[in-house]
Amino acid sequence: MMLLGLLCLSPRATAAPVPEGERIPIDLRRTTLVVRDIDRSLPLYRDALGLKVIYDQVIGGTTRLVLLRANDDFIGVLGLMQRLNLTEPTPEPIFRKAQPGGLILVFNLQDLETRFERIRTTTHVTVAEAPKRIDYPGAGGSTIPVLFSAVWDADGNFIELNKILGKPAGTER
Repeated sequence: MMLLGLLCLSPRATAAPVPEGERIPIDLRRTTLVVRDIDRSLPLYRDALGLKVIYDQVIGGTTRLVLLRANDDFIGVLGLMQRLNLTEPTPEPIFRKAQPGGLILVFNLQDLETRFERIRTTTHVTVAEAPKRIDYPGAGGSTIPVLFSAVWDADGNFIELNKILGKPAGTER
């Protein structure tokens, strides 16, 4: 019985599909990052963040593709793609805030306070900002409190790691 109680208290991320009447005929299936070395990237995404590997294959002998999911295996999937047998050296990553043409990955973590130490100490991760509260402007003069943090992965991709403390943007109807 105690185990059942602990399971009920475990933090879970929440996501829900758009109501049927508001759906459009398109889904964003996946974002794929081209990485230098998948084995350097997996400790952050798989081990520290806890994403589940749902696909790991070498394609045509030239490309390795790993797909990871959070709570849905159809939308919101993250791909890591590595070109194998490159003949040219790859440039070193640049750790700076996203610039035009760059990207920002945003993850919502219900257990950010406890998980951040594991993320921070993961090999090839560079911390941009430790968790701190930020109040974002919301609809009608409200605020959306968020525990905000950010890191760069092994390839210099900028990643926000957030815990939404209030109602997320867009949930008011």
